[in-house]
Amino acid sequence: MKTVTLPSGETVPALGLGTWHMGEPNSDRAQEADALRLGLDLGMTLIDTAEMYANGGAEEVVAEAIEGRRDAVFVVSKVLPFNADRAGTIKACEASLRRMRVETIDLYLLHWPGSSPLEETIAAFETLKTDGKIRHWGVSNFDADEMRAVDELGAGVCATNQILYNLSRRGPEFDLLPWCGAKGMPVMAYSPLEQGRLTGHAALTAVAGKHGVTELQVALAWVLDQEGVIAIPKAARAEHVRANRAAHDLALDDADRSALDAAFPPPNRKEPLAIL
Repeated sequence: MKTVTLPSGETVPALGLGTWHMGEPNSDRAQEADALRLGLDLGMTLIDTAEMYANGGAEEVVAEAIEGRRDAVFVVSKVLPFNADRAGTIKACEASLRRMRVETIDLYLLHWPGSSPLEETIAAFETLKTDGKIRHWGVSNFDADEMRAVDELGAGVCATNQILYNLSRRGPEFDLLPWCGAKGMPVMAYSPLEQGRLTGHAALTAVAGKHGVTELQVALAWVLDQEGVIAIPKAARAEHVRANRAAHDLALDDADRSALDAAFPPPNRKEPLAIL
């Protein structure tokens, strides 16, 4: 599987597993855990979750999925901004550790910018690293100016920025992705399929027909085609996991890229960072 390199030099799969909306009261947790296990079997050994997702329910699904195979999985979770003062970040991390039944979170993110002083959150992250409770830290939903502030405080230690990025959300290409690339920092693309809404467009239909795949597989292959990007689509059913894994092996050519660029143009000016 294609890999992406973190600033530390560690590599992670370019295609991981998202868990947003898993573990909710009306969801099938057993089916969700089975889907995650299948993804791990297929090489998608990065799982992204958060304390916010189903109020910790998604982390509990992750616990079921990784039981007995923790060492083979790169686990990502997030602290909510209103928990992100120094003491609150440590408390939230410890709660996530308990829900996932692990001793260490591989990558711990601030879910979005909030009112807690950023220096307190980063200080807490560093304490958690020292104590062995996390291995790396990063942020999510931070725009370019906010990333500069992180860089000033974090001395280049920030491992990633998780953002909304897909064919229909290309705004980060104007300044945020180049800034992260210059720092050697990959980005994680959440909702790389725009929650399934990237269908019915003539260009996607044409490229999909050419390769004998679905429109969503083309859209995911496009994200995976971008340098330094980790895609974390959520799939709660086995057939969706298999479809996402197959998209990893879809090789787009220059004609495909040109057609998609014409249909979904890259930005020519600064755009506010989109958030779902």
